[in-house]
Amino acid sequence: MIKAVGAMADLAASAADNGDHQAESRESESRMVRVRVLRQDIAGGESYWERFEVPYEPNMNVISVLQKIAAQARSQDGRHVAPVTWDCCCLEEVCGSCTMLINGRTRMACSALVDKLVVEDGEEIELRPMSKFPVVRDLVVDRRRVFRALEKIEAWVPVEGSYDLGPGPRISPEEQEDAYPLSTCMSCGCCLEACPQYTKIEVVRRDDESEADFDARRKAAHDSGFIGAHAISQTVLFNAHPTGRMIADERMEALTSKGGIQVCGNAQNCVAVCPKHIPLTRSIARAGRAATVWAIKKLFDR
Repeated sequence: MIKAVGAMADLAASAADNGDHQAESRESESRMVRVRVLRQDIAGGESYWERFEVPYEPNMNVISVLQKIAAQARSQDGRHVAPVTWDCCCLEEVCGSCTMLINGRTRMACSALVDKLVVEDGEEIELRPMSKFPVVRDLVVDRRRVFRALEKIEAWVPVEGSYDLGPGPRISPEEQEDAYPLSTCMSCGCCLEACPQYTKIEVVRRDDESEADFDARRKAAHDSGFIGAHAISQTVLFNAHPTGRMIADERMEALTSKGGIQVCGNAQNCVAVCPKHIPLTRSIARAGRAATVWAIKKLFDR
């Protein structure tokens, strides 16, 4: 009799759980996610807000929301509109291409979960392009300046030819442990968006200007602005590498030129928003000390 009563209780509990699960499923099916997107049809054009509404699904991220918006191509008020444009590639916080302003904060769209955003900021999700780069269209920005900074400080280990050079220099476990966090940088631009010293530079091509002249003028403009925390950290990474430090002087020359490390105001916003938790302020401090030593040596080596 006791066993029968226990079995009946288990069946009742199971039925209750199933009922709760079905109720949650029905609630999820009827729930909608409201999104407000700052759009821009062409580079240099007027920006405007547009609202969308998509069905909620558990474990959605912002990329999932944008995919649903693109599929329906219809605004919240029922108008047929052009699909929202955005950048993404890996969908697992590795490529760095889906950075945008989500509810006013710079972050990766692939790792921004709708459930957390709704809890933190209310029922509506706001999406805007990064403000420190020229807008190409909607949420897509021209991040050419990010990679120009890496080119300027030669963020690579120079290798001559593809022939076998034999075993490379040994790197201790301590050096590897120190270098690994810096090597995870994906040039996403979060640190640059949050930096008060990193201001927007937008160069417009003149009617009578050739492509080569325009490219040269744009590079000069980018080189005059603050180089950014990502490039400073990569300088530290490659100058610490046994092979990379062979051109350490060239990197320090670039790092201390116009728009270099001296522009950093130590706001520490960069380290607060970095999705990879890279110790950027530590890199900036190390680069600052190295720049001072390098400048003094250069002064006395004349």
